[in-house]
Amino acid sequence: MTSLADYKASRELLTHLTLRELRGKYKRSTLGWAWSLLNPLSTMIIFTIVFRVFFRAQAPPGAGGLNSFALFLLCGLLPWNFLTSSVFGSLGTVIGNASLIRKTYFPRELLVVSQVNSWIVSFLLELALLVVVFAVMGNIVLPFIPVVLALVVTLALFATGLSLALSVFNVFFRDVQHFVSIFFQAWFYLSPIVYPITLVPERRVVFGIDVPLREIYSRNPMAAFAEAFRDCFYHLRLPSLSTMAYLVTLSVATFFLGLFIFGRFEGRLAEEL
Repeated sequence: MTSLADYKASRELLTHLTLRELRGKYKRSTLGWAWSLLNPLSTMIIFTIVFRVFFRAQAPPGAGGLNSFALFLLCGLLPWNFLTSSVFGSLGTVIGNASLIRKTYFPRELLVVSQVNSWIVSFLLELALLVVVFAVMGNIVLPFIPVVLALVVTLALFATGLSLALSVFNVFFRDVQHFVSIFFQAWFYLSPIVYPITLVPERRVVFGIDVPLREIYSRNPMAAFAEAFRDCFYHLRLPSLSTMAYLVTLSVATFFLGLFIFGRFEGRLAEEL
């Protein structure tokens, strides 16, 4: 109850911290917030050239006969970029605010939450542009906007939980940021971001055991998120209830686990910093 009271009393501080992150994100940059759109577009172009031109990757057919590898890629790339930006942006946020932590008391979790909030704004701008692009291509996504927003909130909870845990671990073990970088590189290619999930065999015999490989693979949180966003944008259909239930349960559990881990170490932050 004390923590809830602290959070309620700190709403204005959270707003100011989020605005500070937003103002500082592209400070002294000529293009400013245009980079929030140019970065994913440039990544899309690079991956499209590599996988579509050189590796001959094919996107599955979408709603109304849509067949665009670039749009298929963006549906998975934007959620992934939001997750990585939130986590990597949060890794150093506690360390970077050491002087503020030593001077005054406030819920330290707000530093991480404000970082994630700032990336939510960029994510929503990118999704808004994606809605327009799909509309031009003939896919009217507007009826699915409520589901898309629910997915954004769910992914934000998941990203916040990871960011809380990893940011506080990074204070005590500075090698965490390097391990996280390696892990996320592997995680990217183990998720169906640049390829359809149908390329993963449904079953595979491993040491004489028939393994439901695709079912296990689909339990990867980013595989489920990427497919859910593609359902809404690319295929114009609702994600299955089982997928939504899995993502909500996993994200809420990750959020509270991250909050618990952060709380266990919070009392030692000022001393360690």
